Amino acid sequence: MFTLDVLLVFIALGFILYSLYFEVFGPSFTFLVAVLFLGIFGILEPKEILEGFGNEQVAIIIMLLLLGDVIRRTTIIEAAFDRLFRNAKSFRGFQARMMIIVAAFSSILNNTPLVAVMMPYVDNWCKRNNYSVSKFLIPLSFAAILGGSVTLIGTSTNLIVNGMVVEQKLDNLPELNMFDFVYVGIPMMIIGILYILFIGHRLLPGKDRPELVQSEATRNYLVPARIRHGSSLIGKKLNDTELRNIKGLELVEYIKKGKNILSETDDIILEEEDNLVFSGDVEKYADMLNSSSGLVVPEVGMLSKSKKSEINELIVSQNSSLIARKLKNINFRASYDAAALAIHRNGEQLKTNIQNEELRAGDVLLIYAGEAFDNRTRNSHDFYFLTRFRDFVKIDTWKIVLMLIAVVGSITLSALHIKGGLFFGLMVVLMMSLLFRITSPKELPKGIDYDLGLIIVMSLALGTAMIKTGTAELIADALLTVFQPLGAVGALFGVYFITTVLAAYITNKASVGIVFPIAIVMAENLDIANPAPFVLTVAYASAANFMTPIGYQTNLMVYGPGKYSFKDFFRIGFPLTILYMLGTVLILSFIFKLF
Repeated sequence: MFTLDVLLVFIALGFILYSLYFEVFGPSFTFLVAVLFLGIFGILEPKEILEGFGNEQVAIIIMLLLLGDVIRRTTIIEAAFDRLFRNAKSFRGFQARMMIIVAAFSSILNNTPLVAVMMPYVDNWCKRNNYSVSKFLIPLSFAAILGGSVTLIGTSTNLIVNGMVVEQKLDNLPELNMFDFVYVGIPMMIIGILYILFIGHRLLPGKDRPELVQSEATRNYLVPARIRHGSSLIGKKLNDTELRNIKGLELVEYIKKGKNILSETDDIILEEEDNLVFSGDVEKYADMLNSSSGLVVPEVGMLSKSKKSEINELIVSQNSSLIARKLKNINFRASYDAAALAIHRNGEQLKTNIQNEELRAGDVLLIYAGEAFDNRTRNSHDFYFLTRFRDFVKIDTWKIVLMLIAVVGSITLSALHIKGGLFFGLMVVLMMSLLFRITSPKELPKGIDYDLGLIIVMSLALGTAMIKTGTAELIADALLTVFQPLGAVGALFGVYFITTVLAAYITNKASVGIVFPIAIVMAENLDIANPAPFVLTVAYASAANFMTPIGYQTNLMVYGPGKYSFKDFFRIGFPLTILYMLGTVLILSFIFKLF
């Protein structure tokens, strides 16, 4: 029945879809505003809004993220990768080994920090072996997604779905278990990896021949420079210097008194404070800045006098507090002891004044870092490192072994259906990281992603509002009208399709919050005693997100560094999405006898 409460919920849903799709507000603030709106109009009580903060699955997600952050700052993953990839030299050999190993790790570790650790490794391997990195980064992201869908803890969306199951107190489905996902997850992981190895990699951009890809293995940036005071260049003609022929750098603009005169004459007389703009890759800028070229980069300023300095590439994360803010308003230098030199966006170098550019998720920043940069960014969630020169925490082997045993023990307790086993097990692991001084009480809380926690809690409240007002039932009835002729199997296809489209364009957390209550009501209306296949379909459809770079965090992480376009993800991801949908629905229908 269409009531005022239902109308208000639809307004909230419309606001969420609009805000997330057009990036009006960040995901956490969008959900907060929508839920606050429902609270003000009395649809949700304060208790119902706050109930998610006491949800066990939310706490588990936070602890897994903390554990992933602890592991990321140690040598555990790097040492494992070095050993496992040591003998991989060929294109097919490295790609296959990378996807299998990353998928396996992703089944027990959060896949976002795993990809963050792996990206610099892949980038360096491609440079050493003369392969285009664009041939490897989408497979890296997809492998992490495929592996994350194998277990309850592999991806946060599985835990969010389980949190909603617990929140709704379903009599016929108390909660999901660790390995409820393997029956679909493992077969689809194998199918997905085989698809990428034998079909998908042919759809990726880049060339396989080493002699053709050297120029594609690095990202070019536009960086301004200035003739410094006392430079040996002053008074010389441009053509009498090496500025046009600095190895690896191209002079694209020469600006004198605000006017670009590079194309007007070759007899330009160089003067102090004249501005130049070069195009080139990271390593060549490092050579220029560390040489006696007579040039300075204005943004670097006094950072050039630091005892320790380095050039790094950073990727703006999906939940970054820097999104939609201009560099000149961020106070980047004071916050991070670093200067932003250039921005690479969607595979292209930005040519505008970057200080006036609003940052977006997935932007790659070229930065010049000073001595304090490492400490100030160690626990930052604002960006991930693409090229990284950070020191890692050195840990005694026996501590690593005990930590791994504790992690395996936590997973085992969950697999044995021991109530609270995973929760207490992860708490013990985190306590061990403090006792072993792998991290400190001051550093540990810095690993919490508060934005993600808020999104999850608000999603739980939104689900409560949709079921409580009958909005979920109204939408479910409309969907059943379309899919009921195909029966329960057709309904599963409908749930999967709607969830994966929403996840592809407005983030997977939002799709779970919107579709979960609809799926539960659809199962009830079809008189299906066990709603598990509908619940699992929502989990798989939201997590297995391959079609767009914005649908999943790891896709967004590789988007800029791989110089991909939207159509690259769609070209390789759409067939994989169809395969995953067919496999998921057919396997679940067979297991739960829906045929």
